[in-house]
Amino acid sequence: MSFAPVMNEAEVEAFLEKEFPQIHLHGRAFTVTKIAPGEAVMRLDASEAHLRPGGTVSGPTLFSLADLAAYAAILAHIGPVALAVTTNLSINFLRMPTPGTLLGTCRILKLGKRLAVTEIAIAPPDDDALVAHATATYSIPPDRT
Repeated sequence: MSFAPVMNEAEVEAFLEKEFPQIHLHGRAFTVTKIAPGEAVMRLDASEAHLRPGGTVSGPTLFSLADLAAYAAILAHIGPVALAVTTNLSINFLRMPTPGTLLGTCRILKLGKRLAVTEIAIAPPDDDALVAHATATYSIPPDRT
């Protein structure tokens, strides 16, 4: 299924900067790198602040990447709706990611009037081996203005 985006990378980034500046609490680590029909890619440049003991990227950081990738994909396709909210996010941690860059590639599975369902694959940029896989459902408010 294919959906046409209504916002581009720069527009989604500007929206996140305005509405959710707290995602940059530990420096600018999250970036929208791609918006395409039915898809968005969020980049994480993990720093020391994102690591857990053992030198791997923490679970909460991977969860944040998945949630942000889903939010970016949905916003790109419905417009700047701040009150679209996560109603469910399930994540499977598949292997330990090393510090550095990870990509959260989100694909929209269903985009309805009130709910959006997505799937997020998290992996290093040059490796198809997933470090995590997530599904997320978002509630879309009836009044999108």
